[in-house]
Amino acid sequence: MAHNLPDMTSPIIRTEGLHKQFAGKNGTTITAVKDLTMDVEEGSLTAFLGPNGAGKSTSLRMLTTLLAPTSGNATVCGFDITRDPAQVRARIGYIGQKNGAGLYQRVRDELDIQGSLYGLTSRQTRERVTELVDVLGLGEVVDQPTMKLSGGQRRRVDIALGLIPGPRLLFLDEPSTGLDPQSRAHLWELVLRLRERYGMTLLLTTHYLDEADNFAERVLVVDHGEVIADDTATGLKANLAGDRITVTATGSPDDITAIASRAATASGAPDPDPRTAPADPTDPAGGTEVTVRVNGADRILPALLRDLEARGHTVLRADSARPTLDDVFLSLTGRSLREEAETTTEPALTGAAR
Repeated sequence: MAHNLPDMTSPIIRTEGLHKQFAGKNGTTITAVKDLTMDVEEGSLTAFLGPNGAGKSTSLRMLTTLLAPTSGNATVCGFDITRDPAQVRARIGYIGQKNGAGLYQRVRDELDIQGSLYGLTSRQTRERVTELVDVLGLGEVVDQPTMKLSGGQRRRVDIALGLIPGPRLLFLDEPSTGLDPQSRAHLWELVLRLRERYGMTLLLTTHYLDEADNFAERVLVVDHGEVIADDTATGLKANLAGDRITVTATGSPDDITAIASRAATASGAPDPDPRTAPADPTDPAGGTEVTVRVNGADRILPALLRDLEARGHTVLRADSARPTLDDVFLSLTGRSLREEAETTTEPALTGAAR
């Protein structure tokens, strides 16, 4: 049938008006995902981010065919997620927050089982397991039960499970949650090396914004189940957050604030967002602290200092700061992505998408 043929001309993920509702208490309806429309190009590393309850987990469950949409359409790897879920699953891998391997199973047995679940022949599974054990450095533990492995070793087993089918598309659902900084860095070193080796497309959700900032070529921000921003991390920070300048000076607070606001507006900042506060009361120099958002702090700060001094103000301190992705979230939603882990009443995914 026609719908069993992949659409190789489309992005590797395409959603149009994807919608998911759940039945709530007392006959109410809860909308988890609303009109999700997006494209993800093959070969990209895209971060799919949002504050708590934004609909990320529900979206991933639909894209991995574990949850049927209420309405709308989506194709993954060229196949419709509703009409051809088996074709989708055969082409994707999944690495989640929790360890996917059984505690009492040997690593090799878990990998063999994963191969059979994906329909690989015994020979294909054996070759794939041998390759991944070598690439991921699991040779010393492959015949041990996973309960005896360290946290970092278990993460490598999870990666192997996700890569068993040789996926075109790998979903990374907060893969570094709970890892210490050294283990996180090692995990990402492995992920990026494997991406280059196998040419995979990666879709990442994470609460560690530095991961999205450092590694993602594109950032999709969702809130209330809708895409509300789509750009590179650099573009989002420049266009939605901007640099911040903080100056402390003596003199009229109103005048200091007005001068700083004019400098910010002249820089092209769409929202200078001036914030004025008395300086540290323990500082004998006193003064007023003003913070404004600007475009190009390195260019604006020297001119601002000259303007303040020309008006008779003595500048006590001055500083500038580049925006972070968390500033972007605060600007877009009024919330921080770091507030708390996302909670949901849906069952959690573990291991590779099966």
